[in-house]
Amino acid sequence: MTDSPGILLTVAAFLLVIGPLIFIHELGHYFAGRAFGVKAETFSIGFGRELFGWTDRRGTRWRVALLPLGGYVRFAGDMNPASAHTPTAEWLRMPADERNRTFQAKPLWQRFIIVAAGPLTNFLFAIVVFMAVFAMNGQARTPAVIALVEPGTAAATAGLQPGDRISAIAGQSVDRFEDIPRIISIRPDETVKLDVWRDGALRQVDARIGVRLERDRFGNEYRLGRLGVGPGSPVWVEVPFWQLPGLAVSQTFDVVRMMVDTLGQVITGRRSVQELGGPLKIAQISGQQATLGWFDFILFMTMISINLGFINLLPIPLLDGGHLLFYTIEGIGRRPLNPAVQEWAFRTGLAVLLAFMLFVTANDLASFGVWQRLAGLIG
Repeated sequence: MTDSPGILLTVAAFLLVIGPLIFIHELGHYFAGRAFGVKAETFSIGFGRELFGWTDRRGTRWRVALLPLGGYVRFAGDMNPASAHTPTAEWLRMPADERNRTFQAKPLWQRFIIVAAGPLTNFLFAIVVFMAVFAMNGQARTPAVIALVEPGTAAATAGLQPGDRISAIAGQSVDRFEDIPRIISIRPDETVKLDVWRDGALRQVDARIGVRLERDRFGNEYRLGRLGVGPGSPVWVEVPFWQLPGLAVSQTFDVVRMMVDTLGQVITGRRSVQELGGPLKIAQISGQQATLGWFDFILFMTMISINLGFINLLPIPLLDGGHLLFYTIEGIGRRPLNPAVQEWAFRTGLAVLLAFMLFVTANDLASFGVWQRLAGLIG
């Protein structure tokens, strides 16, 4: 028997997660563009038919559209998917004043900042939330010294002993005991190298990480890595105000590094592609987190915000990272890519993104047991 939120709560929670995060992302683009004097013609949350909207005194149409899975800011002069800097006849016919307020008229570094501002704003949201969490709760800083080793575990097999201090795992530094589960949990059944201090001497040992299956109250099952060591008494310390930004940035970076690690595991086949989730899975978990209280919900929202920022920085055409890649090439080559090349790249990017969305949606439906039920009906 598992607790499960109803469909209405799930949909509402999903919209409460996705809507504000899309708004924050696009707001980054919008304010960066405004700072450089670019006119925003449309600010849209969602795609498709407009549900409601208004036009502000600057002439920007703010709209909420039917499909909430994304959004966009359309700047003046942004006339093609590639946001090409190559002048078009339509652009050249504009009055000089109007043309100067277009995206295309701005120098490369300004266009780069405007595009990068969306993902960076998602990271900024996470940093602010982490700062608030550290300010309210402090930070766990338990020394990375092993207090106990569970028999039969990866730690016991590797020869770890109570009193050993772990300083690095898989090339990542370990400053406190809380770093150990963060690094280990995403490496089930992998062999990793540990830097261990014992009696003042550094030694390196290889450990084959164990696997533990966890099931939450909603019936979701997770495959996690397990080393099999225990800490001493936990130590919680208050964080001075001036240290909050640095700690929050470090925490955000740790989450991004974890995403890079797991993506690398999927690419190299060490982690199943079936673990990739899409919008339906996000909606399901949004509803579940909403039943746990506002604190868990905000933390989940923070993780999705980091995820959104990270994905948008991937160098895939149509994503912000694709634009930034083209701007980088333009900066190195001192001229924009051929418009035909850009058009081909963006068409390819669209095909890749659509294929990926279909794949993760199929994964989501499989995790809900839809394909199994259909097979049962057919059989």
